Amino acid sequence: MTGTHGAEGSGEPVADPRDYVQDGLILIGVSKAGPDLKPECIELALANRHGLITGATGTGKTVTLQVLAEGFSAAGVPVFAADIKGDLSGIAATGKPSPKLVERAQEIGLTRYGNTFFPTVFWDIFGKDGHPVRATVQEMGPLLLSRLMELTEPQEGVLNIAFRWAEDQRAAGDDKMTILDLRDLRSVIDEMGQKASTLRSKYGHVAPATVGVIQRRLLVLEEQGAAQFFGEPALDIMDFLEVKPDGRGVVNVLAAEKLMNTPRLYATFLLWLLTELFEKLPEVGDLDKPKLVFLFDEAHLLFNDAPKAVLEQIERVTRLIRSKGVGVYYVTQSPGDVPDRVSAQLGNRIQHALRAFTPKEQKAIRAAAQTFRPNPEIDTERAIQELKVGEALVSLLHGKGEPSMVERTLIRPPMSRVGPLTADERKDIIAADSNSLRKYDKELDRESAHERLQSRNTVVGQLKQRLSSFSNILRGKG
Repeated sequence: MTGTHGAEGSGEPVADPRDYVQDGLILIGVSKAGPDLKPECIELALANRHGLITGATGTGKTVTLQVLAEGFSAAGVPVFAADIKGDLSGIAATGKPSPKLVERAQEIGLTRYGNTFFPTVFWDIFGKDGHPVRATVQEMGPLLLSRLMELTEPQEGVLNIAFRWAEDQRAAGDDKMTILDLRDLRSVIDEMGQKASTLRSKYGHVAPATVGVIQRRLLVLEEQGAAQFFGEPALDIMDFLEVKPDGRGVVNVLAAEKLMNTPRLYATFLLWLLTELFEKLPEVGDLDKPKLVFLFDEAHLLFNDAPKAVLEQIERVTRLIRSKGVGVYYVTQSPGDVPDRVSAQLGNRIQHALRAFTPKEQKAIRAAAQTFRPNPEIDTERAIQELKVGEALVSLLHGKGEPSMVERTLIRPPMSRVGPLTADERKDIIAADSNSLRKYDKELDRESAHERLQSRNTVVGQLKQRLSSFSNILRGKG
């Protein structure tokens, strides 16, 4: 045990989480092989082969997420996780040895079970329950933005023209023609509508009706609060890779309770994060442990009604991001929520209980059972329906990447608090993170496309534009 103090300032000595990280393994829980107890562990060297955590509501998925996040943090691996119900925030506070948790620890032979907290940074798109998370419209790009606005293919084409036109304006020397926020995008779309006849020969037809539809969809986004997400200072994705001086990885928790009211924004935002990680992290090959683990709760929202281009991007990022040292763990109710092409890449699997009241649900359970490597000692299909809360069927990658036989496993109890922080506790942790406060909490509003187009459309601005064009011709740029 160590003398580390908890987040609540109690002064009580707390347990050392490294007890559950030994020889490159993270303890997830314990199964039984006859009378003997058998530890079930994720191999850190194979943790970037991704994973799938499934189960019905109320079967213990959130606690399993917490145990995973604790284990990776203790191993020095930073974590990003979406907190759908607010319960995951408890990872920032020292847990209490409740009778149920102590009983579970004794049941699975954890003689040194104790409690501690884990270094946590809170993030929130709306800037209320965490540091603001922002991205520029340019960074999001037309593909993800089209999905967010539920645009048709012709409407997406006009949005692509808007991005291309602004890019050409910057290339022609107007470097302020950047699309940073929704106001910029609205101004660019409006300008294109007014200049449709002059733009047609180079960019194609821009129908006034399509311009109107896109403007209305932008208004809907603004009413949903998305305007707070688009802007600057934009998130530096490398801030998610922080490891504390004591060797623990930081757990980055996204407050998603309010965000879940706009599920398409939630899914699009997390896909953008994955894409940013993929594009900005260098190739590292196989490491002893991941550089980051990404826990994607309510993962079915990522795939619901996704167009082919988005599904292809999800598959591509999932398949290739492992070489960047990132492990992605999708969390959802049923394995069938994840398309086969993505599911095939998820090697580490934890299945909590599913219930079957209809023929469709019974079929889903059979399909879930077939995703595991069979164990002659377990009727997997039957076991899925019998699992208790906090119990799961587990198959993890070992050796050269082969999955272990499925085992019925009791998940170890968390060391941090089971349940949410209070509002005051959360505020104290946010306020203590001076680096993120300084970097992100004050919004930046600099001159960009909206201001440039406003300036251009004045009499003086139009004169300057003509003089600029004339100068370009004289310099041979026309």
